[in-house]
Amino acid sequence: MRAVIRVIPRARQNKISTDENGVLRVHTTAAPADGDANAAVIKMLAGYFNVPKTSIKIIRGQSARDKVIEF
Repeated sequence: MRAVIRVIPRARQNKISTDENGVLRVHTTAAPADGDANAAVIKMLAGYFNVPKTSIKIIRGQSARDKVIEF
């Protein structure tokens, strides 16, 4: 399964929400440097969807806010 997400790094708190178009918005307190935000996003999505972290991959958008992930 693939999904489009929007990442908001350096947010005040870690949370997952949806916008008016149904796109998942992942707010993370991690900075985007050195892949810290990507690692935090994968960890948060794993907990949200109750799947192992190793089953989530970022297909597109490693350095962008808009990402395509695959479960």
